[in-house]
Amino acid sequence: MQKHKFGSYSEFCEKYKVEVPDNFNFAYDFVDVVGAEDPTRLAMIHIDPDGVRAEKDFEFFSKASSRLANALTKAGIGKDDRVMIILYRRIDWWVSMLACHKVGAVPVPSPNLLTVKDIEFRVNFAKIKSIIAEDTVSERVEEANANCPSLKVLIQAGKGKLAEGWLDMDGICAANSDSFPRPADSAGGDDSLLIFFSSGTTGPPKMVEHTHNYPLGHYTTGAYWHDLEPGSIHLTLADTGWGKAVWGKFYGQWMAEAVVFTWDFRGKFDPNELLQVLVDHKVTSFCAPPTVYRFMIRQDLSKYDLSALTHCTTAGELLNASVFEEWKEATGLPLYEGYGQTESTLQIATFPNMTPKPGSIGKPCPGWDIALIDMEGNMCAAGEEGQICVKVDPAKPLGLFTGYLDEPEKTANVMVDGYYQTGDKAWMDEDGYYWFLGRTDDLIKSSGYRIGPFEVESAILTHPAIIESAVTGVPDPVRGQAVKATVVLAEGYTGSDELTKELQNHVKKVTAPYKYPRVIDYVTELPKTISGKIKRAEIRAKDEKKYK
Repeated sequence: MQKHKFGSYSEFCEKYKVEVPDNFNFAYDFVDVVGAEDPTRLAMIHIDPDGVRAEKDFEFFSKASSRLANALTKAGIGKDDRVMIILYRRIDWWVSMLACHKVGAVPVPSPNLLTVKDIEFRVNFAKIKSIIAEDTVSERVEEANANCPSLKVLIQAGKGKLAEGWLDMDGICAANSDSFPRPADSAGGDDSLLIFFSSGTTGPPKMVEHTHNYPLGHYTTGAYWHDLEPGSIHLTLADTGWGKAVWGKFYGQWMAEAVVFTWDFRGKFDPNELLQVLVDHKVTSFCAPPTVYRFMIRQDLSKYDLSALTHCTTAGELLNASVFEEWKEATGLPLYEGYGQTESTLQIATFPNMTPKPGSIGKPCPGWDIALIDMEGNMCAAGEEGQICVKVDPAKPLGLFTGYLDEPEKTANVMVDGYYQTGDKAWMDEDGYYWFLGRTDDLIKSSGYRIGPFEVESAILTHPAIIESAVTGVPDPVRGQAVKATVVLAEGYTGSDELTKELQNHVKKVTAPYKYPRVIDYVTELPKTISGKIKRAEIRAKDEKKYK
């Protein structure tokens, strides 16, 4: 695909459009085409858990996915069959995704942290027919299998011992041809491409379906938000079990002619190790949640030569202005924020042809008609808070999900009056920049004030004692709700009445005094979903009982 340069955001919105070919299938129409026309074009730099670097070109991915596609077909996996994939950041994950695209099976990328109970729930809810899992996960799959009648084909990657009935991924691929001609009835276009399970921050996860046109929506992500050029080396720090992986490690980056950099680290995240990886492998474009940048700026960045980096992006949670400024001071690079969901591609972003405003998620992406709508259904003016809504009438934007599978009532609940209601709140300033406030059910109503949790979290996180924070409302007989901060302390700090008072006074100075947390709870870790999102609903549920 050809990237065009746009001198301004308005020109970008006016002239930019992604062409959607008939019956598009990413595996056939992009990977196989590049694999044939430019076979040695570098597709991936992979660093395994032992630090060993491997480079893979498009010919490799084209042929390896065809081998697995042949093996899946022989095993009885075909069009519309659902395949759960649990493979950490192994190269096998990309091969498996592409193989499913070729046979028309529907991959369900899943995190490696799933418990036996999680696997059992998802397999039965989605009627999964096959699981491709790493050897370190296969034992949990085997335990769940006894209660999963739909499971027919089990494939293991890695060198671990195979349980009875399992197929060895390397073995079945080696035994099959590296040619898999496109069938006459191949999946494409509006056919089902993949299913994500939503994070489930407020209840059981839902099945989010995307079609084969979905990858095209991510060209905007790679070429314009990540600002990738041919040969760029891009690292998005994300596990392959959730949506951010296909946002930053797959479709859009390859279509922008960049190299996907994959660091398959295991165990606890170490910011110094990450910084050294960026240096050693001359990564040019980097995307990570704000928490990762928050950890990195606490290190001595002067020890690391980050001169290869040319562009940095962030999404997933609130970016504190202090993190933005410290990263820019240390590297000379601003952070370009973006906003989207498992249900969509990029909806709102700060692009390189815009001036970043620290803390703002930017402006609507071309092709996305975004409105802020209040609780009464009125359009919000600049400065007013409202729910982020996407216009879907007369047509949905490229990259928006089809709906929640097998739960039409939940789909109907979010598709209202010609708009998809995201469930997220924001406000827009006079320049058209959007400012994220949080989930609609996360807002705190205290003494007549409506307080967004991220506003308070942003303030408290500027204190050196705080590593992470989750702000919620607790029942209060006078105020209705009081602001509470649940915090994780940095090394060297201990929770005390003195520190609580210091943190409260700090918040009063950084933001409006009425927003300060009247309750501060010190914990060793915050409850999170398997995709890393804070479970504020879980904190609220416990507090409802505690503060009755």
